[in-house]
Amino acid sequence: MEKLSTLAETMVGSEIVRLGNEISERKRKGEHIYNFTIGDFDPSVFPIPAALEAFIIESYQHHYTNYPPADGIFELRQAVALFIKEWEHLEYSPSEILIASGGRPLIYALFKTVIDDNDKVIYAAPSWNNNHYTNLHKGKHCIIETKAENNFMPTAEDIAANIKDAALLCLCTPQNPTGTTLSRETLSAICRLVIEENSRRGENEKKLYVMFDQMYWMLTYGSIQHYNPVSLHPEMRAYTIFVDGISKAFAATGLRVGWAFGPKAVLTKMKAFLSHIGAWAPMAEQKATAKFLVQKNLLQEYFSHFKAELELRLNKIYEGLMELKAFGHNVDAVTPQASIYLTISFNLAGKKSNGIELRTQEDVTEYLLSKAHLAIVPFYAFGAEKKSPWYRLSVGTCKLNEIPLFLHQLKDALNDLQ
Repeated sequence: MEKLSTLAETMVGSEIVRLGNEISERKRKGEHIYNFTIGDFDPSVFPIPAALEAFIIESYQHHYTNYPPADGIFELRQAVALFIKEWEHLEYSPSEILIASGGRPLIYALFKTVIDDNDKVIYAAPSWNNNHYTNLHKGKHCIIETKAENNFMPTAEDIAANIKDAALLCLCTPQNPTGTTLSRETLSAICRLVIEENSRRGENEKKLYVMFDQMYWMLTYGSIQHYNPVSLHPEMRAYTIFVDGISKAFAATGLRVGWAFGPKAVLTKMKAFLSHIGAWAPMAEQKATAKFLVQKNLLQEYFSHFKAELELRLNKIYEGLMELKAFGHNVDAVTPQASIYLTISFNLAGKKSNGIELRTQEDVTEYLLSKAHLAIVPFYAFGAEKKSPWYRLSVGTCKLNEIPLFLHQLKDALNDLQ
């Protein structure tokens, strides 16, 4: 094998991709799989808003197919400014907003902008891809192992013990993979820590920045509310970079329109990185999104149905799992809070099937896939320890009529264990 870069040689592949490939192969062979692994939407179940689709078609008919500006078209940056003012009561100008092809390149550019070799990056485990982004940028991993009693969210105490000399704090709420949220009290306490730490640092020292990934913030249920650092503590404006977009809020993952907003000095450097990478959102989709975001009535009409359908699926699956738990099976789940994810537990290591012991959590995952035809993503794919019995279940491709069917097969599979 040819010798490649150290980074390429040491890069860890995605467990989610590996699992996805295995599921695809099983389906190709005719096996029916209840696939709850992907953080995506089945367009036949959750289509994008009709108005947004119409605006996209109109944009292509007007031949908006050329390069957009590196920071995004002005109309879209202006629409995002109006959108976050209307819905989040945050005041940012178009010059403080950066458009890209979804959240990923924005996160990549933010890491590139603030992380030097061996700079400390604080993030929770489990969490989506922070471990990989830190590795890509040769940062120093500072991992907070979260606990079920805290809904798998980091606490202020966790962060306080690690905050000294950190360059970036990664927060995601509602969080992928857990579907849980930071409370007002916890987020406020974390903000105070960041403000105090930055006040302690000298004028020429690099500040501690917060990447605030709120891609799922519009998808909260029941009494759950979303909070953000700048609304709670205006001083956080100088240190907070928001990452957001249409991917999850509008079931528009493939349209690739995301945005970041925050301190202009940071956003300007992120723009420079993206200008070399070319990770722009397509011009037609930018034009369409700019029109759509300012249509408040259309947005509200879409959300009233979209959120209700997601919440219904999450609650039905949660209730089914609680019934299995009541029957004495070693399953558990966190009450649905937000996003398209349900945090569930299968504490089955040590159980036997036909005399064969499930020795590891990988064995449990394989058993659920083979016997219950249930595909879910283990938390160890998101940086948690290998022994963790917790999983992410995504309802983005879930058909309502399949819920009782998969719960019945799961019950049979659990009953077969000794």
